Amino acid sequence: MIEKNRYKLDRRSFLKGGVALFTAPLWLNYAFGFTEETRDILEKSLSDEDFKKILQVALSRGGEFAEIYLQHLIRTEIQLDEDKIKSFTYGIIQGAGIRVISKEKTGYAFSDDLSFPNLKEAAEASAHIASSDKIHKPIDLSLRRVKPYFTLKSPVALASEQKRIGLLQRANQSARDYDKRIQNVRVDYYDEAKKILIINSQGLKIKDEQFIVRLGIYPLAVEGSNRFEGYASLGGRIDLDYFDKNTPEYGAREAAKQAIIMLKAEDAPAGLNPVVAGPGWGGVLIHEAFGHSLEGDGIRKKTSLMADKIGEKVASEIVNVVDDATIPYGRGSFNVDDEGTPGQKKLLVKDGILQGYLYDLLNAKLMNTQSTGNGRRTSYREFPIPRMTNTFIEPGASDPEDIIKSVKKGVYAKKMGGGTVDSASGNFNFLVREAYLIEDGKITQPLKNAVLIGNGLEAIKKIEMVGTDLLIDQTTGTCGKDGQWVYAGVGQPTIKFSEITIGGTAYKPTMS
Repeated sequence: MIEKNRYKLDRRSFLKGGVALFTAPLWLNYAFGFTEETRDILEKSLSDEDFKKILQVALSRGGEFAEIYLQHLIRTEIQLDEDKIKSFTYGIIQGAGIRVISKEKTGYAFSDDLSFPNLKEAAEASAHIASSDKIHKPIDLSLRRVKPYFTLKSPVALASEQKRIGLLQRANQSARDYDKRIQNVRVDYYDEAKKILIINSQGLKIKDEQFIVRLGIYPLAVEGSNRFEGYASLGGRIDLDYFDKNTPEYGAREAAKQAIIMLKAEDAPAGLNPVVAGPGWGGVLIHEAFGHSLEGDGIRKKTSLMADKIGEKVASEIVNVVDDATIPYGRGSFNVDDEGTPGQKKLLVKDGILQGYLYDLLNAKLMNTQSTGNGRRTSYREFPIPRMTNTFIEPGASDPEDIIKSVKKGVYAKKMGGGTVDSASGNFNFLVREAYLIEDGKITQPLKNAVLIGNGLEAIKKIEMVGTDLLIDQTTGTCGKDGQWVYAGVGQPTIKFSEITIGGTAYKPTMS
């Protein structure tokens, strides 16, 4: 499941693998700042000799593989509402997780304290869960470096408070100036500066820095009894100068324009209709309805509909699907995943034929293949699972205007909302935030209450036209799976489906 504005970190004490884990408060009332000193905080926490001793403890009961994942993250959240800064919060999330693997068994424990005694205790807990008869020894550690796919010179997360607050104030004023029917504006901002260090029993020692920012703008338009909240977002893994070209004023005007237009929206027609999905965030449909079914845990367990389908036709022959962690500034991009495997570009579907799956280390090992760099986790409190990065449909050969002209009567889903999918059945439903009627090849009346409903395997085969205008949305999208949330990018050019069920106001959903 992917949502547009979601961040979740569980503060509860809980159990993993039947062992009670020790926790401490995660959020502090102050921030140290992401300085040169804090950039080295993980490396300075323990020596290589200490790390090797912890790995030895983790393997002491017969585990085949042990890993230490250390994280230091600073998060800033600001909200502007009713012309005022309503909240400004700093948070620090720091700790380490210890994982031990023995065949299909995984032991996992974590500590918010990076001291040797606490990490040793976590290693002992993990060792108890994943045990066997044969004792393995860790290989000597060696720091490995990965050439970055892109480098940030002045991350927004390191900018002054005044500059960050200024972004919200500029968006607020621009949205209010757009039209007198804009009655209120809410602007949400967050950024993160994260440092990770990964050490494992195979001798890997690797580190990475990851920055991300999002500015969400929500103008509320009111006219009589009609109300509509527009939406636009800016951001990604970006430098501060990104906002010179992608200004808060531009985002605010787009969101306000959407809110005003949708005041006149009519109810969407229910039933089967040709659907044209707009570029960019429209790729959430492929992410949900298709991408999740290619993740390695479902493939290994054969709970996914796509298990054992390599080489088979799974989509229209004009469809090519890619998952790419190397896209500069992408929301789902990184140099290394949360297991230390370099980010990769993977061709999943070529000319409608399935080419491959998305693997983390564990599922790749059990499937006798290699990780594709898709092992991801919410934080050090969770063990990694296979997840998408930036998933999108590659550009095709059709002019976007010709795609619209080809529809006699249908629906143009210009801006998608969030959605969900059942990976076992492939059934999905997606809200459409901004939709229009297409009549005789022209976009006409705005529509409200539109929901796209269908089955992923069927829908991807009904793609009739693929546009040249690929857009990968780097500004929003947080994907949920098994209680974990990670940043993900989605994208596509303009595409045409021969038909998809539209659930309008008259639609009564039957699937959960």
